[in-house]
Amino acid sequence: PLGFQPLAKALDKNPKRLANFQLIVGGTELVNAFSELNDPLEQRKRFEEQQKLFREGYGEAHPFDEDFLEALEYGMPPAAGFGMGIDRLVMILTNSYSLREVILFPTMKPKSS
Repeated sequence: PLGFQPLAKALDKNPKRLANFQLIVGGTELVNAFSELNDPLEQRKRFEEQQKLFREGYGEAHPFDEDFLEALEYGMPPAAGFGMGIDRLVMILTNSYSLREVILFPTMKPKSS
């Protein structure tokens, strides 16, 4: 659905579906790939929808990015890309059950003073 990837381009033949794919290995998302939305008007609409979701309590809503919209208005050629979770790949290869077991630089809590 469009709401889950606000930066992804919709399919021409079916605008309610995205031009994306995910690689799932052993029940874990390893890769997320999509064609980038390069229409500034549609992107603004998506950001506004994300802000509505945020106000309704959806904490993972994408932030509104006016600078990005301005850059899109100058023009952006068709683009696509993917993101691979290296930590997730290591988790799968080492047969670990949690990302905490394989994170190279875990978040440390500050010492109380």
